[in-house]
Amino acid sequence: MTAMLNVRDLRAYYGQVQALHGLEFDLHEGSLTTLLGANGAGKTTTLRAICNMVRSTGAVEFEGKTINKSSTEAIVKLGIAHVPQGRGTFTTMTVEENLALGAISRKDHKAIASDIERMYAHFPVLEKRHTQQAGTLSGGEQQMLAVARALMLRPRLMLLDEPSFGLAPLIVRDLFKILGKINREDKVTILVVEQNAQLALELADKAYVIETGRIVMSGSADQIASNEDVRKSYLGY
Repeated sequence: MTAMLNVRDLRAYYGQVQALHGLEFDLHEGSLTTLLGANGAGKTTTLRAICNMVRSTGAVEFEGKTINKSSTEAIVKLGIAHVPQGRGTFTTMTVEENLALGAISRKDHKAIASDIERMYAHFPVLEKRHTQQAGTLSGGEQQMLAVARALMLRPRLMLLDEPSFGLAPLIVRDLFKILGKINREDKVTILVVEQNAQLALELADKAYVIETGRIVMSGSADQIASNEDVRKSYLGY
């Protein structure tokens, strides 16, 4: 697999407070990678720094092009979709309006309509709710809508921040199965930040563990899952 994203010596700041301390990692094309860590470790900041949403130094390269000096809008247009924690759907708009908004920068109207149907195939519950306001959906349905709206960009890389947060276990399992399918069938490279370490490691090819803004461990998902320290700290056994 070819390296799609290269992160080198990434440091991020909130005012005078340094949140990331020289992160280095790669994402390979077609991979599904998870970033694990406790609250406050720097997981969310890492995603924000990739999208240039926080002040940072170092280098972030996407398909050979340095992007961390570009605007967030320009980064999105390159094919990087960010699904933040908290879903971020437009609550007064319908499901279908939210999906259409995800493709607002596109002009291929027939393809957009086809992609909406494809999202309904991935998330059948959204088709049932297509005229319903997003704010009236359940938490799980809103998370599915947030993922589907991001996919309407036709991204090459998707960054997901705590997709399981606040969701019932069965909903989480369904959502992660869909993410795996999107990765395999739509060939979307995925980086998922997740506190449900066991489920994330079942889904991922590769994993990184971050503590206090530093990557302290990396390897295949199987290697990380079998590590004794990871088992005790994140898997509970």
